[in-house]
Amino acid sequence: MSQRIHATYDGEVLRPENGAQLEANTRYLLIVEKDEADQEVSADTPYPLSLIQDIATDMGVTDLAENHDRYAHGQ
Repeated sequence: MSQRIHATYDGEVLRPENGAQLEANTRYLLIVEKDEADQEVSADTPYPLSLIQDIATDMGVTDLAENHDRYAHGQ
């Protein structure tokens, strides 16, 4: 069984945002990742697809929209 639990670290313990369906006094393995969705994107951060378009333009690619599968997956 696995669960995805969003929690906040208060400096001492992780506090689940919603109730965790875990058995008390049971040992668990935690894999902790920072929730990237919780981070604000700076106003000067370029949009990722704009960067891809710029690279395609620099490479002379003019049909990126029509043939994106070919470029992404070699199909």
